[in-house]
Amino acid sequence: MSPVKFEVVTPERKILEEEAESVIVPGTEGYLGVLPRHTPLLTTLKPGVVSYRKVGRETERLAVSGGFMEAGPDKVIILADTAELASEIDIERARRSRRRAEERLRERPPGLDVARAEAALARSLARLKAAGSD
Repeated sequence: MSPVKFEVVTPERKILEEEAESVIVPGTEGYLGVLPRHTPLLTTLKPGVVSYRKVGRETERLAVSGGFMEAGPDKVIILADTAELASEIDIERARRSRRRAEERLRERPPGLDVARAEAALARSLARLKAAGSD
């Protein structure tokens, strides 16, 4: 089966352009997989880990903080708010972010934007999971 062209783009730059045998993304309704010859699909993404299998190689991962995915028979494009390849993730920084978000949610200081703190926690957890350090 022919691979799909897989691209990940953020407002700042193109993160990735590969030929992939499969792609798994964190859709807002749950994780979903895309194989070559997929029916056209447009979905929103939540913070999480994108896994993709390069042609003839092992599975790679990256973290996204949300965005959109468009899939078709021969192409998958992710337009992400932010995205980081597993190899680019600063694990200690992600751990600090997770601890800070957990602390803020636990203490609930006056004026805390709970949704923002929960989003920060979700982003840090996705980064740690993508880097294999969850």
